[in-house]
Amino acid sequence: MSKARVVADGPLGQTVLDLFDDRVKVLPWSVAINGSNETVDGIYTYGHPHLNGEMLDRLPGVKVISNYGVGVDHIHVRDAAARGIPVGNTPGILDGATADMGFTLLLATARRLIEGDHYARSDEFTTYDPGYMLGREVHGSTIGIVGMGRIGEQIAKRASGFDMQVLYHNRHRKPTAEKSLGARYVSFDALLRASDYVVLTVPLTDETRGLIGANEFAKMKPTSILINIARGPVVDTVALTEALQTRQIYAAGLDVTDPEPLPRNHPLLTMPNLTIAPHLGSATEQTRRKMAEISVENLFRGLRGEALLHQVNI
Repeated sequence: MSKARVVADGPLGQTVLDLFDDRVKVLPWSVAINGSNETVDGIYTYGHPHLNGEMLDRLPGVKVISNYGVGVDHIHVRDAAARGIPVGNTPGILDGATADMGFTLLLATARRLIEGDHYARSDEFTTYDPGYMLGREVHGSTIGIVGMGRIGEQIAKRASGFDMQVLYHNRHRKPTAEKSLGARYVSFDALLRASDYVVLTVPLTDETRGLIGANEFAKMKPTSILINIARGPVVDTVALTEALQTRQIYAAGLDVTDPEPLPRNHPLLTMPNLTIAPHLGSATEQTRRKMAEISVENLFRGLRGEALLHQVNI
């Protein structure tokens, strides 16, 4: 049996390569950019490479696009659908890990953990000072979740363990979440004004791009903390930089940025009131294994002309 010819961005993780086994011939992403004389059967997106209709037209034999992860804002799904190409992703398996990361950022930012770690390792720490490096309390505070999807609900569950008041804003109300999680639906403006912690869990769409900008920061408390585990462009980077520099808000915790990564000389990287991670939301051994298994299964099902385990709908 001949190997399937699959274009992929890389380097691919070893788990993915092991699951491909000897059934796939991996072609470099440059094939998607420039086209190829040989037939391409499928596309596997491992990171977040841009993929649109123009690129697909260079690869007329593609039967399926499989994405390693749930977010597909880097793929023009409508372009794929117009060409009859299904797009697979991996929903439902990374919600807990991503919510854990969101709460990790929330706690670390509120309690100034990274600053404390650096200070505790430095030569300056010679005596304990009970009045030094005070942070913000988490328990009993108000959390505002923007986007009450699967990850948002997981955030709300964790917040209940800290006796937090849970506010949320979503395109549609979620009565079941309100009943089971004690969450209260409020307008977007009301959430910004009332929340001690604003957590972003929305997908990146035309409506959510730049959702948090200068106007939104102006409505937040000066003691509030922004947590972004969604996508970088949901937050206006220039406005965030100014809000942190001027202490318009207390701090921010980011797992994603715009651009990603930030230029190494970007002023955000020098700010002590920013806690930042290199997009680690789903980065646990268990979750990444499941992502690999489902995305590779989606790929092979699509190559065989079968229904995908998970297909993105438009």
